[in-house]
Amino acid sequence: MKVLYTASATATGDGRDGHVETSDGTFAMDLASPKELGGEGGATNPEQLFAAGYAACFHSALRIVGRRAKADVTNSVVSAEVGIGPNGSGGFGLTAQLIVDLPAVARETAEQLVEQAHQVCPYSNATRGNIDVALTVRETLAA
Repeated sequence: MKVLYTASATATGDGRDGHVETSDGTFAMDLASPKELGGEGGATNPEQLFAAGYAACFHSALRIVGRRAKADVTNSVVSAEVGIGPNGSGGFGLTAQLIVDLPAVARETAEQLVEQAHQVCPYSNATRGNIDVALTVRETLAA
């Protein structure tokens, strides 16, 4: 694969209760473990950052496949939910759900576009076969 762009970020401090910052300084954020994992909460966490990145990346892929299909992706929205829990092998694993609203597209077309985006999105390609990813088309044009 020919790499077109490389992002670089560094974590310091106490991992989940530390700090992350990109090499170019455009993003810097303190982290805190969520209360559900025994932490203090009050700051973002790696799962929220992953959810934000996945939602943005998938939305971009959806808009690309939508344009190729000449579908009206106006007012489309993608939300991502990322879960964490014990994997049964002494470690932890993730789950993801992508919830897509395509209000200007008929349901069948919307489902096809979401499946196509799932093949294009780099996050989907990275997670495929590694974590469960559920795709939900929530809002579409009434038939």
